[in-house]
Amino acid sequence: MLALHCGADRQVSLKDLPQPRPGPGEALIRVTLAGICGTDLQILRGYHDFKGVMGHEFVGVVAGPPSSSWLGKRVVGEINVSCGDCDLCRSGLPRHCRTRRVIGIRDRDGAFAPYLTLPEANLLAVPPQVEDEAAVFTEPLAAALAAVDAVPLSRNSPVLVIGDGRLGLLISWALALSDTRVHLVGHHAEHLSLAQPYGVATFLEQDLPPGDYAAVVEASAAAPGLDLALARVRPKGTVIMKSTYVQPYPLDSANLVVPEVRLIGSRCGPMGPALRLLARGLINHRALIDRTFSLSQGVEALEWAQRPGVLKVLLDCRD
Repeated sequence: MLALHCGADRQVSLKDLPQPRPGPGEALIRVTLAGICGTDLQILRGYHDFKGVMGHEFVGVVAGPPSSSWLGKRVVGEINVSCGDCDLCRSGLPRHCRTRRVIGIRDRDGAFAPYLTLPEANLLAVPPQVEDEAAVFTEPLAAALAAVDAVPLSRNSPVLVIGDGRLGLLISWALALSDTRVHLVGHHAEHLSLAQPYGVATFLEQDLPPGDYAAVVEASAAAPGLDLALARVRPKGTVIMKSTYVQPYPLDSANLVVPEVRLIGSRCGPMGPALRLLARGLINHRALIDRTFSLSQGVEALEWAQRPGVLKVLLDCRD
């Protein structure tokens, strides 16, 4: 099978690989659509020093083994593969398993291919009313919901979301749907306009009014976003950091210690609630899709996704 592979030199190419074989307790999934994420773009810069088939956002159909109760079902999947035996797994933190592998990110091949394997325990069935183009957003929407759950939020105090890209928009929508007042700041007026139907107050960065926030979500995928977050969070407030990037960040500890600010990392989120939001038609996924490429155009798709202002790029893996 042809798969989009990242080599040791960080060069991406279409590579002819054997079809993966599911191990005990695993399913073989025929990938329908996969989404290019900001983390995928950071992998091209050396994030996690990943080598292998890229991609972790997907929807597909279980194609094996023949004895699987999942056979023929349309699915999405939890991306973290845990051991189930370490102290963190036993204490209810399998996403932080000491030997975890993460499809397309860490030590396990991912979804930019016609097939991938995952433990059946990682699978979630896609409701029939959720089309593939919506289901492929399950994982990033779950990550957005993790930001909603990170701290208690007050209806009387707005939350600032920094970043008007794919994830920042999903976070602003999810917060607004949870009856939270949301301010969204970014650099693209056309992106900001996508949040306004949800009741989100939007601002270009130069127009953000003065004032501070009890909670700020940083989702800009760039270090200046964290600078802005720390500048606009109020004393005793919380910054929820969603961005992952390779470059080190020169954090002045006084920016946390003196105002007694909490900095919280936030990664993966609840897939089930994300699917339910999509099933209710509450997420305008079509507005986020910039282009869909065939898998055979995967290298071109990654190049396109790195252009400024591009939202979600999808790969049709059925070829």
